Amino acid sequence: MTQTKRPAAPHQRGRQAGAGGRAADVRLKVPKGLQILTVPGLHGSGPGHWQSRWEQRFPDWQRVEQHDWSRPSLPLWAERVSESVMRAQRVASRGAILVAHSFGCLATLRQAALDAEGIAGALLVAPADPDKFGVAALLPAHRLPFPTILVASRNDPWMLQRTAFSWGTLWGSELHDAGLAGHINADSGLDQWPEGLGLLATLIQRIEADGSAGPSDDRTEPWETGVEVSSTFPYI
Repeated sequence: MTQTKRPAAPHQRGRQAGAGGRAADVRLKVPKGLQILTVPGLHGSGPGHWQSRWEQRFPDWQRVEQHDWSRPSLPLWAERVSESVMRAQRVASRGAILVAHSFGCLATLRQAALDAEGIAGALLVAPADPDKFGVAALLPAHRLPFPTILVASRNDPWMLQRTAFSWGTLWGSELHDAGLAGHINADSGLDQWPEGLGLLATLIQRIEADGSAGPSDDRTEPWETGVEVSSTFPYI
């Protein structure tokens, strides 16, 4: 079964949410032949979002830009992911590593279902609930052909952690519990989110080790957790 970190006690929130270290302490080296692409969610990622902060720190990384950030059209968003991956392949022979958040995760997964060529791996952070957008049938229903790490918090208002982990198990993802970090966005107070950079470094190691990021079998088991939170906050 997929390995994961067990949920932390509430008093451990700071470390689980990524405040237990500094981004400068995380050494991240992208191997030659790989390109990092960030894939923001609905409305894009503002300046305080960890994706934007990572892009500032690593200027060689590229963002997948959408024509309309306010319109969550999965086919259109996946098309933009496809175009960005193809551009990345022109300069990165081994393909792109997608660092996706929220609805950007769904766009990444939709493209993987259509054509996984050129995707070397994906860090899937706080995926949006596909049922909320009526797109569950458009996502992969099998283990993905590249390494993935799925990160979900115990109090994400937009997707129960157990639901996210059930999807991740289906995709063969390595699962990571982010503790009480909400939607893991600008409102979560993560700053540079060093924990996330560490997870990206782990993903790169998985890719370097021939993509062994998930379990050794394709069994799907539901993930159990007792947290249920509802909210009306917008995606960021």
